[in-house]
Amino acid sequence: MGKTLKIRDLTLRDGQQSLFETRMTQEQIDRVLPLFREAGFYALEVWGGAVPEVAMQHLDENPWERLVKIRDGVGEASKLAAVSRGRNLFGFNPYPADIIDGFNRNVVKSGISIMRIFDALNDSRNIIQSIEAVKKNNAIADCAVCYTVDPFFSRFKKLKAFLQAKPLHNNVFTDEYYLDKAKEYQATGADMITIKDIAGLIPPHRAGRLVKLLKHNLDIPLDFHTHCTAGYGLASTLMAIVNGADIVDTCIMPFSGGNGGIPFEIIQLFCDRMNIETDVNLEAVVKINPILRQIRQELAEFDRYEHFPKEFNILTDKLPRDIDELFELAIAYAKADKEEDLLVTCHRIGSYFGLPEADQVLKEAEVPGSMYVSMKAQLQQMKLEHLLPRALDLIPSIRMDAGCPPLVTPTSQIIGVQAVNAAVDEYKGKPKYSTKSIQFVNLVKGVYGKTPVAVDPEFRYSIAGVREETTYDARHHKRHENHVFHEYGGVKLAQNEKEELLLELFPVAAEGYLRHRIEQNYLAEIHRIEEEKRAAFEAEKRAYESLTPEQKEQRLLHGLYHYAWTTDSDETLGHS
Repeated sequence: MGKTLKIRDLTLRDGQQSLFETRMTQEQIDRVLPLFREAGFYALEVWGGAVPEVAMQHLDENPWERLVKIRDGVGEASKLAAVSRGRNLFGFNPYPADIIDGFNRNVVKSGISIMRIFDALNDSRNIIQSIEAVKKNNAIADCAVCYTVDPFFSRFKKLKAFLQAKPLHNNVFTDEYYLDKAKEYQATGADMITIKDIAGLIPPHRAGRLVKLLKHNLDIPLDFHTHCTAGYGLASTLMAIVNGADIVDTCIMPFSGGNGGIPFEIIQLFCDRMNIETDVNLEAVVKINPILRQIRQELAEFDRYEHFPKEFNILTDKLPRDIDELFELAIAYAKADKEEDLLVTCHRIGSYFGLPEADQVLKEAEVPGSMYVSMKAQLQQMKLEHLLPRALDLIPSIRMDAGCPPLVTPTSQIIGVQAVNAAVDEYKGKPKYSTKSIQFVNLVKGVYGKTPVAVDPEFRYSIAGVREETTYDARHHKRHENHVFHEYGGVKLAQNEKEELLLELFPVAAEGYLRHRIEQNYLAEIHRIEEEKRAAFEAEKRAYESLTPEQKEQRLLHGLYHYAWTTDSDETLGHS
């Protein structure tokens, strides 16, 4: 019997979020749930990230109800997984312990078995509360170490910094850095560690080296997560498998590639050749495939790519001989740690299956796709999109000034917005930090936690008005007001703990969604009452019309009917 590799399927969360803005509706999800139940993946990531907010803001759906429906649809066939940002949960602001506890309790109660917890700064202080809350509710605490790269500086910038006696941060994110973080997370109670590379920047050699290092030093399972964005994803995932990863994250083919995740079918083909069992029911995967293709076609207006991956039946389709040989070559190159040969081979495999080419802009900018899209949209709103290259060019220096935060939500968005602000300020002849977002001020101040590199006290003072690191103080948190709508019968905006949590975590989206739901319920109740009155009225009318004229008069005189109705031979008798 060969080795077993567990597969965490990301199709219904990260897959759709990476490729088409998380726009799957509940009806579309319901179409594939029975088949996912048959497929038997180790875990299905179905919630977290952008799912709750988009469900309310764009789909007018209750995210808690979505989770419960998925739980009921999948049953015990797979563990359900979600992702949260530690103390920040989903937003840009840290939350106090009672909100973190309440959120995790309700998530687990609604069906989640694995909570992937990460902090954008890899600050373990920011995930401890979530770890405790998850484990207290008998779920698995999967703690993710966020992968990133050192800020890149050209030779010119390095020379300029040297002449200005300004230090540049190099060799921050070393193998030892990631090992220390993983061991720290294990010590704080993690049940599982994930190497989380949302930008797809980890090259194969580094992936294999880190997996081997962490497996040698950890006592808990190791998951590997990356994306195809920069063209490393497939090769790096193969390297992770060869070097001992316990779990890898994939998406079913129609929801994979590009800015998305690694295609499950290709990983399965590699595993078949290495005598590795995944315990996935391939017949179910084959049935899911065309349904997902149809759903993706339905969501074309949100899709980042014009072409889908190749239609491929993993049970019946035979690979051409030259492509089949590429799989054997890729495995051999991975085992021999020949990175360049492995990348060329995996690119040829990806091309055969119709996966998008590597995004060279994002690869060179070394930023996640969501960050790039947000920066571009911000500049387009100001009709200054020509400043995008300059904004990207400013990211390394801004990261360096802010303590070298990894580019993971929310810090990726914070740095991206500040890079745009700096480019616009420069364009207008203003100093670099003339325009600062409150989130950037809080990042430099220390509110989000400890940055990988200490922020220069004088820079912190110039940005935030303080020299010492100032951490988050839960006493300053102010709960969102739960409005009472007297015009709708005195009902509260949030009517239970789950809705109160939505209001805390997604105030704008939740307020709009919950208010609309109250209005709809109120109108539905009015309609129901009117329908009941109309039905009673019609019944009364039919009964009245069946009477003789003498009976009609007698009943009206005794107040047995509210109205009298005329016929061709009767005159109106009036109100009772």
